[in-house]
Order: sequence, then structure tokens, then C-alpha cells
Amino acid sequence: MKTKRKVLFAAFEATPFIKTGGLGDVAGSLPAALCDGETEVRVVLPKLGTLREEFTSRMEFITHFTVPLGWRRQYCGLFRLERDGHIWYFLDNEYYFHRAAPYGEFDDGERMAFFAKAVCECMAHLPDFFPDVLHCNDWHTALAPVFLREQYRGMADYERVRTVFTIHNLKFQGQYDPCVLGDVLGLDSCEAARGQLLRDGAVNYLAGAVAYADAVTTVSPTYAGEICGSELGEGLDGLFRRRRGVLSGILNGIDRRDYDPERDKALVQRYRDVSGKAANKAALQRALGLREERDAPLLCMVSRLTEQKGVDLLCELLPRLPDEGVQLAVLGTGERDFERRLGEAAVASGGRIAARLLFSEELSRQFYAGSDMLLMPSRFEPCGLSQMIAMRYGTVPIVRQTGGLRDSVEPYNEFTGEGTGFGFTRADSNDLLGAIRKAVRLYGDRDAWTALAARCMTMDFGWDGPAEEYRALYRRLLA
Repeated sequence: MKTKRKVLFAAFEATPFIKTGGLGDVAGSLPAALCDGETEVRVVLPKLGTLREEFTSRMEFITHFTVPLGWRRQYCGLFRLERDGHIWYFLDNEYYFHRAAPYGEFDDGERMAFFAKAVCECMAHLPDFFPDVLHCNDWHTALAPVFLREQYRGMADYERVRTVFTIHNLKFQGQYDPCVLGDVLGLDSCEAARGQLLRDGAVNYLAGAVAYADAVTTVSPTYAGEICGSELGEGLDGLFRRRRGVLSGILNGIDRRDYDPERDKALVQRYRDVSGKAANKAALQRALGLREERDAPLLCMVSRLTEQKGVDLLCELLPRLPDEGVQLAVLGTGERDFERRLGEAAVASGGRIAARLLFSEELSRQFYAGSDMLLMPSRFEPCGLSQMIAMRYGTVPIVRQTGGLRDSVEPYNEFTGEGTGFGFTRADSNDLLGAIRKAVRLYGDRDAWTALAARCMTMDFGWDGPAEEYRALYRRLLA
């Protein structure tokens, strides 16, 4: 019997355990899709203090070990949880992980360094599962490939491990004072590590992973090309160009079983085709205090309220949108100025604009099901999942053609009827308004609009294709 290749997938969050953004969705669904007759994938996460008792009560304690971190030697407990036939490992240290929130702590640099080092250490303690591939995600785990090559040199089992590093958002790199190199990482005497980690006067965790990993991926092909340029390279474009031979982009997917309007319990009425959206639209209008106008196009935005997401472009249009005959519903939290402007616009709109300044998984699904169009005017977007989810629910996306939005939304062609949404290229509010107007015009042609929304629902953004691309990458690394 052929031995399966073993992959340890490291992330700081994964649904359903903890989720703050797209990384949680991906880490919660991709590993299961990667498993096949030749590949076994297990996930390692921090045992955060915010984990619900329904999960912690079912965890099995395996062992504990000591993690060397600079001059420190820290306790780490190793727990195992089997869920839906898949195995998850949790690394425990109450000092680092028992916090009120997963991120945003004063010592995040030390916490993430501990997690990355503990991931490396735990591999020797996993029963019958020493990985062939360590797949790390975002800056929280970026030091693991560095530690693996510099501090486990000469250890045969570790030296054969191949590393993959996936960038979900280059904006966040983990940059700290140079003293961290010695005090926390214990790498101050290593010239190679010093040369790769020190950039622009700071220790840069993500840069370390890009320099040391055997393969670097981003979450869309277009974004992989964009970060090699100065505009979106976030200061690392030269490094990406140097490592272009190991850099690739694999478009994210979504869990189609989870995001399924035919089975989604959050919806007022479940549906198989576009006709089922009407009841959900009426219910959403009532719940948000919008006018119950069946024929008024209902636009929504489900997003972090940040400049990256193009919320500033939308805010510039707020005084003009009611005159376009549309309604707008916004769900999310973020920068205070954007929250204030959206809240004030909602109050002044007379039932044309609604803002729910919170995060709610259930309400987000009701937004996707009840809206006609989704706005994603992002200044940059590594991949984006909202446009994929929206299409699954028959909601037509209006996006800026950047990153994963360009890879997943085909602009509508009014002459051929082909396409799955509406796009614009410049990060400009007038260009966004132009795309909205094109969508609204088509919305007036009920047959054409229904055909477009129905086509969106047929798009397959599941994990089968991307998972095979990752497995092919693993095979190449281990060949």
C-alpha cells in the first residue's frame, strides 16, 4: 500500500473555531478538500482562549514539550480534535493565547514567533504523522520556514520537510524592532537570517518566509503578478521578483455545501433558482427599515470598512445614490470615519440606505440572499470571497478589476450577454458609479437580468480545482 504524502497546514485561525476574515474561511475548508487517496492533511492552530467549550471539551491531550524562543524556554501543550473525519491539532500556552482577542496585543511579535516555533517543535510529537510538507499561511506562521532551515539544520526528519507559504494579504507583514532578532528569535548570530529578515530597519516576518520557503503562493494568479510591481508590492516587490521562480497564484474557493441557498438555515426562504430571492429581499428590506420596493435594485456591501475595500469610493457616492433609484445595505465594521458617514447617510436617506455596523455571519448570508447586487470596489484584493459567495446566492457582483476580483468576475458583455458581473478599472468613485448605472440599466430588463443572476448561481467556485493545484505543487516539491 502506497504511503500518503503528509501535509501539516498551519494557520492562526480557521472556521468554525475562530474567524476574523477570509483566512479563517480558507483554513477551515481547504484542508479537507486537499485530502485524497495520496494526500493526508492535518491542521495546527493555537488553542486560543476564545475557543468555545463545545470544542475544548472534546479535545484529547497528547503531550507537552518545551519551546526554545530566544533565551526563553516556554511550555506548550499539544491537543488533538477529530471533527467530521479530519484531525486538528491545537497548541496550548495560556500566557500567549489566553487573550480577549486573537490579534492586536502589545506582544503579537513574540506571540506569533512562539506559535511558529511551536509548530516546528510539535512535528516531532505528532503520533504517526511527521509531515512531508509544512504549509504556512500569512505572517502569523511566516517564521516557521525560517526556523526550520536555520535552527533544525542537521536533523534528518526536519531537513526533508518542504515548505509552502501562502500570502492571503501582503498588507500585513509582521514588522518589529531589530532587537527582536536576538531577544525573541535567537537568530542575531545567523548572518543568513539577518540578511533575509532585516528590511528597512525592521525585522520583517513575512519577508523571511518569502525568502526561505520552497514555494510561495498567493490566493489568486493576478495578485501574484501584481505584488511583483511597486504599486502593490508593499515594499517587497524586489524580493518577489527575485523569487519569481517559486511564486505562483492559486485562486481561493468556497465551501459550496456551507454556502448553499437551497440549504442555508439563515434564510427566510431557501431557494434553488433566482425566483426564490424575492421573499428574502422583502424580508431584508423590512429588517433593515428600507422601503419595501420590489423593483428597486438593492445593492449591498459585506466588508471590513477600510480604504483597502474601497469604502471611501462608496462614501463619496452616498449623497447621490438615492437619486439613482437604488437602495443600499452595508454590513461591517472598520474605520470610525467610514462608520460615521454610513450611519449619517442611513439616517438622512429616508429608507434608501441602511447600515449595520457589526459583524454577523447569519446577517451576512441574509444580505447575500436578499440583495440584487454586491459592491466590491476594492483598491486591491488578493482574492476576495464575498463575490464568490454572492454569485452562489444569485447576487450579481460589481467589482473593481484587481487581484482575485479580476480572476473570478467576468465583465458583462451587453452585445453577447456573456459575463458574470460588472467591472471598472480605476479606483475612482465616478467609475464605480458608472458600473452601478450599467448594472441598474440591465436590471430594468427582467429577462436579461434573470439570465445573468442564474448564470452567477451556476459558477463553481468550490475547492476541487484549487485543491488539485495545491496537490500538484506538493508533488513537484517532493519529486
